[in-house]
Amino acid sequence: MLGPDDEVTASADLPALGGAGSADAAGLEDTLRGFGAVDAVGHRIVHGGTLYRSPVLITAEVRQRLEALTDLAPLHQPKSLAALDAVAAVLPGVPAVACFDTAFHATIPDAAATFALPREWRERWALRRFGFHGLSHSYVSRRVAELCTPRGATPLRVVTCHLGAGASLAAVRDGRSVDTTMGFTPLDGLVMATRSGAVDPGLVLWLEEHAGMPSGELAATLESRSGLLGLTGTADMREVLSRAAAGDPRASLGRDVYLHRLRGLIAAMAAAMGGVDAVAFTGGVGERSAEIRSRAAGGLAFLGIRIDEGRNAASGSPDDYEISAPSAAVRTFVVAAREDLQIAGEVRSVLWGGSA
Repeated sequence: MLGPDDEVTASADLPALGGAGSADAAGLEDTLRGFGAVDAVGHRIVHGGTLYRSPVLITAEVRQRLEALTDLAPLHQPKSLAALDAVAAVLPGVPAVACFDTAFHATIPDAAATFALPREWRERWALRRFGFHGLSHSYVSRRVAELCTPRGATPLRVVTCHLGAGASLAAVRDGRSVDTTMGFTPLDGLVMATRSGAVDPGLVLWLEEHAGMPSGELAATLESRSGLLGLTGTADMREVLSRAAAGDPRASLGRDVYLHRLRGLIAAMAAAMGGVDAVAFTGGVGERSAEIRSRAAGGLAFLGIRIDEGRNAASGSPDDYEISAPSAAVRTFVVAAREDLQIAGEVRSVLWGGSA
């Protein structure tokens, strides 16, 4: 819960709700009652499809449309809607706003958003690159712009690196997303904790045809048994790096595959903007792993990215800090993930006007 000046006045971690009538609903009610007076609620909704390109006040009609988008995010949308319903039951009459992880990427140009698929497919099923983690990318890119001030009239091109259990990059030019690594689903792009990232679709078709693998098993494997977990046996980057340092070849391979994809796609994001002025790391891995930041930057000197290893290794730094080497052409930052602040801003923009 945030106060009027965006200070955290109360917080709680609760298990995901299976629905408003689940056993966890009572705990949610106790928690919300303990927060005191609530003026508005902001809900993170993973998928807004092509319907929602900005935050929206939740009405019965909006709720129905969000449910219709479940097929686009079957793992995330039902949980979001269950939470929405449960909170509405405890706080009836309190306005609620849906804030979408896809909305920030609605500005991606057609060249980046369009898949090379038949037109009839694309139009019938709205097949396009949606992108995700938009709340994080939006906040981080705006925070980097603040850290880079004053810049005069020079455009700012930022690659934001959201590296957590889920991971994605965004190319943000003057505050607008122009490309991102996740696609139609959150499976695309970077190697993640348990998600595969980009895989040749022909490989998936081959497994289905020649190995007789059902689509459900393919989906579960790509989503939950791949990524770092599939490569190394653990989804925890800290353990991967520890084991790699001890000489474990499987962990070393997993680390290197992760970094190979990360460096390549940072360069791709820079190419989408015709260059890069700043790079920002955020998320659990991005904020906490000096080694990943160092190894990623070490392969990107050709872009002008160089970090100061002392700054990079320093612990107990402020939430947001610069790790660039003094002579680096591109500035590099570590920025704390604050999707809560982004959501609060979007709620205010919908209910009371102003910018998100």
